[in-house]
Amino acid sequence: MRTTLSDLGRKKKEGSKITVLTAYDAPFARMIDHVGIDIIVVNDGVVGAIALGRDEAFSTTIDEMIYHTRAVKTSTSKSLIVTSMTFGSYNEPRQAVINATRLTKEGLADAVHLEGDSSIRDSVKSIVNAGIPVVGHIGLTKQIIARTGQTRLQAKDSDGMLGIFNDAQILVDAGACALVLECVPESIAKIITNSFNVPIIGIGAGRYCDGQFLVAQDILGLYPGFDARFLKRYADLSAITVSALAEFKKDVETGVFPESKHTYKMKADELEMALKRMR
Repeated sequence: MRTTLSDLGRKKKEGSKITVLTAYDAPFARMIDHVGIDIIVVNDGVVGAIALGRDEAFSTTIDEMIYHTRAVKTSTSKSLIVTSMTFGSYNEPRQAVINATRLTKEGLADAVHLEGDSSIRDSVKSIVNAGIPVVGHIGLTKQIIARTGQTRLQAKDSDGMLGIFNDAQILVDAGACALVLECVPESIAKIITNSFNVPIIGIGAGRYCDGQFLVAQDILGLYPGFDARFLKRYADLSAITVSALAEFKKDVETGVFPESKHTYKMKADELEMALKRMR
C-alpha cells in the first residue's frame, strides 16, 4: 500500500522519522520503493543536472518532469511520489494550477513540490484549492541560487531566522501539507519543526527535523564532484561501475567474453538441414 499524507502526519506525531530520496527512472525508483522509503521526490534539479547532464538545472521543463514522474510512479507501489515544479512554472496562480494539474494527471504525482519563500503563497494556495497537495521548500531554494549563483547556508543571523520562520508560517497557512527545510542551522530547524503540525523534512537542516532528504545518486557516489557537509556517502558505486565497464571492454577486445556459457545452441541436425537448404 502506498504511503499517504496521513501516514506522514502520523509519523510526525509518533516521533518516527520520515525518509526521502530522489529518483528519475524506473530501476532506481523500484529499488528505493522496495526498501520502503516513505517519499520519492522527482526533483527538477536532479533531472536536469544528473539525468540530462546539463550544466544548470533551471531549464528543466514540465514535459520532462511529466516523463520522469510517470516512469517513477508506474514502477513503484509503496512510496509517496512528489514531483518538483520547474523554475518559472508557478510564477502566478493560474499558471501554477495548470502545471500542477499536468504533473498529477499526466505524470501521476501524488503531490507537487514548490521551492520559494512567502512570495509563492498565492500559487500554493491556488494549487491546494484545486485539490492538489503541496510540499513547500524554504531555506536554500532555486530562486536564491538563480539570483546569487551560490548555495550557502541560509538564516545565519536573527533576521534570517525570523524570515525563514515567517516563510514557514505563511506557506503552512496557505495549505502546504509538508515543508522541506534546506541548508539552515540546526537550532532554527528544531524550532520550526516543533512549531508546526505539518512534517518538516530536512536537507542539511540537522537532526531534529521530522525526516531527512538526500539525493540518491549522491549517497551512492554516482555523481562525483559534489560534496556538502550534510551529505553522507553510503557507497562508491561510481568507482565500481567504471571498473566493471572497463573490464567489459577488455574482455570483449581480448575475446574473453562471451564464453560458451553465454551463447545459445542449435541442434546439429537442424543446423545441417538449414545449411543444405542454403546451398
